[in-house]
Amino acid sequence: MKTLRTRDGRFDGLPGFDFAPHYADLADGEGGTLRAHYLCEGDPGAPVVVLLHGEPSWCYLYRTMIPLLTGAGLQVIAPDLIGFGRSDKPTERADYTFARHVEWVRELLFDRLDLRDVTLVCQDWGGLIGLRLVGEHPDRFARVVAANTFLPTGDVAPGEAFFAWQRFSQEVDEFPTGVIVNAGCVTDLTPEVQAAYDAPFPDESYKAGDRAFPLLVPSSPDDPAHDDNLAAWVGLAAFDRPFLTAFSDGDPITRGANVALEGQIKGAQGQPHTTIVGGGHFLQEDCGEDLARVVVDFIGS
Repeated sequence: MKTLRTRDGRFDGLPGFDFAPHYADLADGEGGTLRAHYLCEGDPGAPVVVLLHGEPSWCYLYRTMIPLLTGAGLQVIAPDLIGFGRSDKPTERADYTFARHVEWVRELLFDRLDLRDVTLVCQDWGGLIGLRLVGEHPDRFARVVAANTFLPTGDVAPGEAFFAWQRFSQEVDEFPTGVIVNAGCVTDLTPEVQAAYDAPFPDESYKAGDRAFPLLVPSSPDDPAHDDNLAAWVGLAAFDRPFLTAFSDGDPITRGANVALEGQIKGAQGQPHTTIVGGGHFLQEDCGEDLARVVVDFIGS
């Protein structure tokens, strides 16, 4: 598998991001290895919170939440998905599949880091991958906080807002990562913060994952991920540990997806599901401190 690796210097001096990098080697599925990056902050003996980002962001998205979580006595693991952030970036779109990304995150969290009793916080593709893992490995998770995400099988087509995003992602000549993240926020990100989202991608050759991910969301029953996601839903629906939704009030992409999660997952019954006011799709940027407090309170309860 041909890959690119963003040079370290592009991550120097990013605003609000003074965290040491950590790395693990993962099997690429073709006999080689990929280097995955993750943050590891807080007391190593404390309860662990895994923060999974979506697309086209990276773990920078969680920078304002991490100090609040570690300050509450928690350990934080925040990976970069393969193709994003400081993780290696396969150059061919065909190398990106739903199944491979699930396996890469599973290998990192369980085989390399051996995490147990995990509190999962997931948004966007972080939920598509993370909720799949909850359905397949429920014993590894203590609780879940799902924010602006879902686990689609393709039996119900995404809304027009998603299809508009999908078309844009394929047709735009230059994929403007920082501009896209800014467009998914209610607040206006500073040019420096937008540049931080551009940092992993020196040029278009690094953006195969950016382009591939929108097409990997199951949107019809014949999608390659349909059967695996449907099977994962059986385990996810039976998940009886605490499951909380914390969607924002301003996300046209995932609006209403919380209803299925709340109604079908056993552990979601009777939980204090919340709507975070003033947040767009990337609510970690708009309301990161609010979401962090939701997580801390949920663990404390």
